[in-house]
Amino acid sequence: MKSLAIRTFLPFLAWFPLINRSSLRADFIAGLTGAVIVLPQGVAFATIAGLPPQYGLYTAMVTPIIAALFGSSRHLISGPTTAISIVIFASVSHHATPGTPEFITLALTLTFLAGVYQLAFGLARLGVLVDFVSHTVVMGFTAGAAILIATSQLKHVLGISIPRGESFAHTWVDIYHLLDQTNFAVLGIALVTLLTAVVCKRLFPRWPNLLLGLIAGSLAAVVAGGSDHGVTFVGEIPAQLPPLSMPDFSVAAIRQLAPEAFAVALLGLIEAVSIARSVSTRSHQRIDGNQEFIGQGLSNIVGSFFSSYAGSGSFTRSGINYQAGARTPMAAIFAAVLLMLVVLLIAPLTAHLPVAAMGGVILLVAYGLIDFRHIAETLAKSRGETAILLVTFFSTLFLELEFAIYLGVLLSLILYLARTSRPEIITLAPDTHERKHRLVNIKTKPVSECPQLKIIRIDRAIYFGSVSYIQGRIDVITEIQGIVHILIDASRMNYIDMAGADMLVQENRRLQARGGGLYFCGLKSKVWQFIAEGRYVRAIGAAAFFDHKSQAIAAIFRKLDKDTCRKCSRRIFTECATVEEVT
Repeated sequence: MKSLAIRTFLPFLAWFPLINRSSLRADFIAGLTGAVIVLPQGVAFATIAGLPPQYGLYTAMVTPIIAALFGSSRHLISGPTTAISIVIFASVSHHATPGTPEFITLALTLTFLAGVYQLAFGLARLGVLVDFVSHTVVMGFTAGAAILIATSQLKHVLGISIPRGESFAHTWVDIYHLLDQTNFAVLGIALVTLLTAVVCKRLFPRWPNLLLGLIAGSLAAVVAGGSDHGVTFVGEIPAQLPPLSMPDFSVAAIRQLAPEAFAVALLGLIEAVSIARSVSTRSHQRIDGNQEFIGQGLSNIVGSFFSSYAGSGSFTRSGINYQAGARTPMAAIFAAVLLMLVVLLIAPLTAHLPVAAMGGVILLVAYGLIDFRHIAETLAKSRGETAILLVTFFSTLFLELEFAIYLGVLLSLILYLARTSRPEIITLAPDTHERKHRLVNIKTKPVSECPQLKIIRIDRAIYFGSVSYIQGRIDVITEIQGIVHILIDASRMNYIDMAGADMLVQENRRLQARGGGLYFCGLKSKVWQFIAEGRYVRAIGAAAFFDHKSQAIAAIFRKLDKDTCRKCSRRIFTECATVEEVT
């Protein structure tokens, strides 16, 4: 118990012994790579969130350190992300004007509340929650968020004026009407940035393509004459470390932001755990979802007091961190510390960074969010998954973002319940060509069945959601096939609840009234313990439960109608040989 508490609250003690001179060298190189990559991303993501550019960098300085120390993944890099940034903007812009001090305070308050939710989930050991959110929902939401991000940046790329806070549809209507007012100097800078980043990524994949794109865009602005042609600039970022900040803890602010904070918390956890598990498939590290919840929660809580807005795991930075040779979470800490040094040295240069160049970089980031291959596979292979993908995608575009997240989670749960509510029920019969008459699936190997005894195997669980489906299958056996003796192979039944047990008792009584009954074999210890302690064994009758199929068949065979057996030519059980066949 004591060791569990230490692992929960001081998880870094588990990987500290792995640090040596060799690992520090590898982690430093990976951290340097991460610091260069996150510099343009941090500025871009803060812009998406409606915050001053430096807040994205502050988030990339504070969040990774806390998440690395208190999370479970050795390669996950936390910090500002695209999806979280757009949810922050959508949530807080309802209550304050983006970029204003009030907006910043509310964003920090939202970050603190999201961190509290995440920490509470982790301490309550609810890490399995993210398993119920399907990858299809995440794909749909991310693709929708990418379209929203790209749409929000078109005004900066085209150099046209569109009011803040416009809906997705209204923004495109404005773009259509203002297209003839495009500033071609601004558009040229954005295209130079975009093309430079794309070409560098294609030719030199290890180079910081986004940073090189921004440099090219800045040079293009100088060549184009800059502000003389209506080109606007990001402005100088303060050359300082993250300053102390204070979220708004008033009851009104907490009540106002609590629902949106829950959506941010949920999205952040889905991102972080999904990315950590994705990287762990290559690093062969075991990920503790609960510990990751705690790490993400603490990083957002602490970050809210150091001018950092909500962060989560970054797929790009985490993947590059692993590819760069990182061995321990020290790589994330090095990346944050090196970013601090970089900002202190080059912050004044951001005064020459065109907004159009930032727009070009953000368009590229948005494009990278869309998983075209998996979306195409989903559309081609599954109608159900396609429906979930499209509903989540269009909800993200046309509804409130936090509602789209809730809807996606709800759809995931519905999908899960729909699948588990129809457990696979396999019909088994003896293979008379084998010496031991092994039971086989009649769908995979067509063998004869007994006309009086039905043998089925119920896979997965019998619970309130699957009761109706299982009852329907038993009704088909009794009413249509006329069989009243049913043996259930429970070797793959992993769970049963009260509703499921009550259903079995009810069906057994119905079959007994018709001269038959339900019989069970191969129950797992947990299932047996539940039905025994709940007195369901007594209600059905202890004689109906068997350890092995052969024992069950022998006992049930004695209850079968022998006149029917004598007329039967199938003779599939070894016991059939004891009954004289009518000639």
